[in-house]
Amino acid sequence: MKKYCEMSREELLAEKAVLEERYNKFKEKGLSLDMSRGKPGKDQLDLSVGMYDVKNFVADGVDVRNYGILDGIPSCKKLFADLMGVKPENVIIGPNASLTLMFDYISQCFTHGAGSTPWCKLEKVKFLCPVPGYDRHFTICEHFGIEMINVPMKKDGPDMELIEELVKDESVKGMFCVPKYSNPQGITYSDDVVKRIAALKPAAKDFRIIWDNAYCIHDLTENGDKLLNIFDILGDYGNEDMIIEVCSTSKITFPGSGVSALIASDSNIASIKKRLNAQTISYDKMNQQRHVEFFKDANGVMEHMKKHAKILKPKFDMVLSHLENELGGRGIADWVSPRGGYFISLDVMNGCAKRTGELCKEAGVTLTTVGATYPYGIDENDSNIRIAPSFPPVDELDLAAELLCICVKLACIEKLVA
Repeated sequence: MKKYCEMSREELLAEKAVLEERYNKFKEKGLSLDMSRGKPGKDQLDLSVGMYDVKNFVADGVDVRNYGILDGIPSCKKLFADLMGVKPENVIIGPNASLTLMFDYISQCFTHGAGSTPWCKLEKVKFLCPVPGYDRHFTICEHFGIEMINVPMKKDGPDMELIEELVKDESVKGMFCVPKYSNPQGITYSDDVVKRIAALKPAAKDFRIIWDNAYCIHDLTENGDKLLNIFDILGDYGNEDMIIEVCSTSKITFPGSGVSALIASDSNIASIKKRLNAQTISYDKMNQQRHVEFFKDANGVMEHMKKHAKILKPKFDMVLSHLENELGGRGIADWVSPRGGYFISLDVMNGCAKRTGELCKEAGVTLTTVGATYPYGIDENDSNIRIAPSFPPVDELDLAAELLCICVKLACIEKLVA
C-alpha cells in the first residue's frame, strides 16, 4: 500500500474520484449522526434506572430530605474515598458536575486567594494547559481572563521538562489536567510523570493543579491503566496543598443528576468549606443517598463499570477498526488506541482537520468543533479531531466512522493536489 505522499498526481486524482463516489452515496442517505460530545448512550443510562427505586431517606442517622451536612453525608464521602484511595475527611461531596467544583475553586482563588494574594489583584495569571486537552478547562480559563500556555502531550503525559521550566515564572499559578485516559487522547500519566508533578517547585507558592480525574475507573478492559495516587507522594515533597482533585459519577450513573467529589489536603478542605458555608446549606443529599444505596460500596461501583465497558468497548473497537482499515499505512493520520475513557484522538495531516469537519457536516455527521481541543480554539497545525464513540447506536456509529475516514482521505488528497 502506497502512502499518499508517494502517489503521483494522477494516482491521487483517481483515488479522489473513488472516494467522492462513496462520499456522495453517504450524502444521499440524509444522515444526522452526532459524535461531538462524550455522552453516555441510552443503554448506558438504563443501567442505573434502579437507583430511583430507593426510598430510604435516612443516612447515617440523618433525614437527608432536610437541611445540613455541608460537605456530604458520611457514607457517600466514604464511597468516594474508597474509590479514590484517600481518607473521607479529605473529601467534599458536591453537586451533579465536577465542572462546578472546578469553576468554584478557581473563583475562590480569584476573590480570596489560595493562601496568598487574591488572583484578581495580580497583573497577570497564567495556567499551563496540556494539549490536546479538554475544552471546558479552557473555557474556565477564558472566563477569568487566565492566560493559557500550551504544553504538548507525550506518550506518557505532558512534557515535564517544559513544565518544570515554565513554573519558574511566578505568574504561572496552576494547571488543568486529566491524568487518567486524558481527554481526548486516552493517555494515562506514567508513574515517573506523576512523581515529577508531585515534586514540582513552582515559584508561585499558591500554584494549584486541578487534577480532573474524570475517567478514574472508566476502563474498557479488565486490565486497564493504573494511575499512581498522587496524594500518596505529595507529602514527600512538601506539596500537600498543590493538588485539587475532582471526579464525579456523571458517566457512571446520570450526567444530569450524578454526584461529584473534591479531594484535597486538610488546609484546602478547610478553606473550601469556609467558602461553601457562605454558598450553600448542602448539596443534594437525597441524590447522595440514592447512589450509596444503589452501589452499597466501592466494589459495587466497579462491578457497575464492567457493564459500561461491555457496552463501550465494541464501539471503540469499531471506530479503531475503521481507522486502521481506511487510514492505516497511508501516512495521513495517527491515533492512540485508548484502554479507557471516552474519546479517540485522531491527528490528520496538517491543515486538513477543519476541512474534514466540513465534509463530515455536509454529509450529516457532527464532530467536536475542530480546534476545541486547544486553548482559544486554535489548533495551529489544524490536525486534531476528537472522536466521541459513546453516544450513537452501533449501526449509526459504523456509518459515521466510515464516513469520517472517507472525509479524512478526501481532505488530505485535496491538500496534496492543490
